[in-house]
Amino acid sequence: MNAAEQRRKNRRTLVLASGLAIGMFAFGFALVPLYGLLCQLTGIQSVEQRSNAGAQTGNTRSDERITDRWVTVKFDGTVHPELPWVFRPLENKLRVRPGEMHEVRFLAENRASSPVTGQAIPSVVPWQATAYFNKLECFCFRQQTLAGNQLTEMPLRFMVSPDLPEGIDSLTLSYNLLRVDKEIPLAASQ
Repeated sequence: MNAAEQRRKNRRTLVLASGLAIGMFAFGFALVPLYGLLCQLTGIQSVEQRSNAGAQTGNTRSDERITDRWVTVKFDGTVHPELPWVFRPLENKLRVRPGEMHEVRFLAENRASSPVTGQAIPSVVPWQATAYFNKLECFCFRQQTLAGNQLTEMPLRFMVSPDLPEGIDSLTLSYNLLRVDKEIPLAASQ
């Protein structure tokens, strides 16, 4: 193999490796809007579900029943290394009765000197409980922008459905916070 062929092979390898690195970087930034689109298409945490939260009376929604059963809900938060925030729940766990509405708060602090936007991606463990954990009001519904060195409390109003399977007496709600450089509007709901 002569030098010209070797340079051509090296250049091709460099272009392919660069393209792969750029593609992975772009995919990382596309995850937040893709997650929002997925939620919108599947109806998870839809605008309609959140607006139904306004039809509540007292501590329960009109279409739910309260059970005598107790469930422990644990709260957890992690922050992506590119997001200069501190994020944690003010309460690590809460004992709740399915059918009752509850509110907890998370503390978020932007450690940067300039505004930074983040997006919280929720998950419920065990996954079988996901359909029974209803977020009525959540900071995860929208991107959050904190000013430089701003400290804020972010509320979460939720209810565990009385239809939660009997074998599940504890669940964990985790949030993974990611940095968002630009706000990307979700497609209008149909």
